[in-house]
Amino acid sequence: MEKYDVIVIGSGPGGYEAAAMAAADGLATLLIERDALGGTCLNRGCIPTKALCRSAQVAGDMAVASRFGIVADTAAWHTDLGVMVRRKEQILAQLREAVDMVTSKCTKVFGEARLCAPHTVEVDGRQYTAPKIIIATGSEPATLPIPGAGLCVNSDFMLSLEELPESLAVIGGGVIGMEFASIFSAFGTKVTVIEYCKEILPPFDADIAKRLRSAMKARGVTFCTSSAVTAVSEAADGLRTVTFESKGKEKSIDTAMVLMAVGRRANTPATSPGMELAMSRRGIEVDESYRTNLPGVYAIGDCNGICMLAHAASAQAAAVMGRTVNIDVMPAAVFTMPECAMAGLTEEECQKRGIGFRAVKAMFRGNGKALAMDEADGMLKLLLSTPDDGTPPHILGCHICGPHAADLIAEAALAIAQRLPVTALTTTIHAHPTLSEVLLSALRR
Repeated sequence: MEKYDVIVIGSGPGGYEAAAMAAADGLATLLIERDALGGTCLNRGCIPTKALCRSAQVAGDMAVASRFGIVADTAAWHTDLGVMVRRKEQILAQLREAVDMVTSKCTKVFGEARLCAPHTVEVDGRQYTAPKIIIATGSEPATLPIPGAGLCVNSDFMLSLEELPESLAVIGGGVIGMEFASIFSAFGTKVTVIEYCKEILPPFDADIAKRLRSAMKARGVTFCTSSAVTAVSEAADGLRTVTFESKGKEKSIDTAMVLMAVGRRANTPATSPGMELAMSRRGIEVDESYRTNLPGVYAIGDCNGICMLAHAASAQAAAVMGRTVNIDVMPAAVFTMPECAMAGLTEEECQKRGIGFRAVKAMFRGNGKALAMDEADGMLKLLLSTPDDGTPPHILGCHICGPHAADLIAEAALAIAQRLPVTALTTTIHAHPTLSEVLLSALRR
């Protein structure tokens, strides 16, 4: 049996960063991966979708090139999904090499891991032991238990398409569904989004979600909210029929392809009798330090289901490895056109907690850089505290729909995490002309 100080199961953002930190601390570290280095985020999630998002953005720019004085013959260019997929694969290969280098001081084993005994993991008949085992096994696409679910495709499948479907029904208006809806509508596919909740992006601020829905509707995307999909069936000419209930009425649409985008579910490693992991509704059950019910075993990232974001997994890895990290403020972004991002509390959360707040907004149409970019359809919304002791307020939450929202949210997340008074931001000079001035405009209100 081989002995190590730390064993990490899974090489996604949480796993490979935990392993790299352990090795940097001088600990003998074993990293186990059943597939490719980088996990879901790198191979089937964040990175490949962002590669396609960039292609979609270029397609969008081509469609409006004449506004910028670039006169293009639309018949001279077309969408080649095969080229996009190959470009994506080149990016993934480059990043897998980077992960391999970051974890170069770790021993790597490829195969299916099983918790077989206390402090012991088995892979392909070989056993490895360590006082500390970190499970970072990620997640997989979830599926609705409806008739015909097998006729749907998932996000993994969409990332390998080399031919565009003429039409696409997206079941689920969350982050994954909205990103694919944005991408494929930009490529010319007729997209319909069917969402169970009354608004898309349920965790996001309602004003932001509504603004994104309006922007995408203007680009040709059809939305059916407050709609529950009940079945998917085969139709004529190779089409699929999606049946759903909406406001008490049964409706249906025919489409070339159906994407099931109803979230993700936690992956868990195999276990031997007596080594079962305690499970919660969302994933592996952990305490505030990410310890499981098994001595010396931790679970981080998607597999514990607390927050299924790549940077959340990285932050949890840092916490487990003894680094100081503020996990209370977790920014989130949606790479649609336009982008959406959030950090901190929503209005609903403030109301539930009885926290007093004041909402202020700033529109991108008043920003010189946004106008120059021809991307002025956006809004930034801040929730500010309302102290009654004369001290300056601080930001409770920031919600953005607009160009580069995913980048702009960083400044707000820092201010929220550090409880900076608004004066700390308003007295800091922001370069002009930049999109960052939208935040400054909101604060000055």
